Amino acid sequence: MNAQVVNFSLPTKLLKLADRVAQNEARTRSELFREAIRVYLLRRAAWDELFVYGERKAKKLNLKEEDIDRLVAEYRHGK
Repeated sequence: MNAQVVNFSLPTKLLKLADRVAQNEARTRSELFREAIRVYLLRRAAWDELFVYGERKAKKLNLKEEDIDRLVAEYRHGK
């Protein structure tokens, strides 16, 4: 694997929790962090796709931002 070393800081409690999870899963800290970044990037890509889809639908339906806000508020209040 072609890799590059990256240094970053974490709060002590978060690092201890990450180390505990890595140990419980018989992984290295690096493996855990790589997986966390992969999962984050996949989720981010999914959200990006969802927003693009929403923008296309809104444009197709000629909805404005205030229409979206109103529709979301109505949905949340059970209308």
